[in-house]
Amino acid sequence: MIGILGGTFDPVHFGHLRPALDIQQALGLEEIRLLPCHIPPHRPQPVADGAQRAAMLAAAVRNYPEFSLDRRELERDGPSWTFDTLTSLRAGLGTQSLCLLIGMDAFHGLPTWHRWHELIDLCHMVVMTRPGSEIHAAGELEKFISRHRIVDSAELESHAAGRILFHDVTQLEISATRIRTLLTQGESAGFLVPEAVLEIIRREGLYQAGSH
Repeated sequence: MIGILGGTFDPVHFGHLRPALDIQQALGLEEIRLLPCHIPPHRPQPVADGAQRAAMLAAAVRNYPEFSLDRRELERDGPSWTFDTLTSLRAGLGTQSLCLLIGMDAFHGLPTWHRWHELIDLCHMVVMTRPGSEIHAAGELEKFISRHRIVDSAELESHAAGRILFHDVTQLEISATRIRTLLTQGESAGFLVPEAVLEIIRREGLYQAGSH
């Protein structure tokens, strides 16, 4: 099984990485591919450029062979639609199980995504939840969950796509916005971001006051 985790990663931090590692270990994923987006459809354009964000991701996971960097969204023009990315991945993976890792907040916004009903035909969705949290959904999203939800993770491996699994992960309340603010104010982002990423931030002069 292959897992994918997309985002702006501006910058990547432990709030991205630890939950993904939880999922990789719990589900026995062979690999997790990290996909930095080129043009995010639902948020402002990242501060760091694509090459810088890719470099930070590569540095962050250098010692974790189960993680890899996938640049396909950076190399594609136009908005980074998840549907297009999954279609591209599926073409290369055939019938192999593909799991889209998604946070609960993003999952609640799923009905605003491009061709969202069709995503489940291309992948499983593994929704990363806070321990003890409840799932609140209504309307089309509630119906979507009821049609596709499973509780036995073994079903993910026996099917290529089509299932939704809610799985508790370590919740680290870390925000990339907060990290950028700290750095702009000249404060430390230590213990929020891998040291290898901080080295790139310092070398590139990223997120400094007056740098953008």
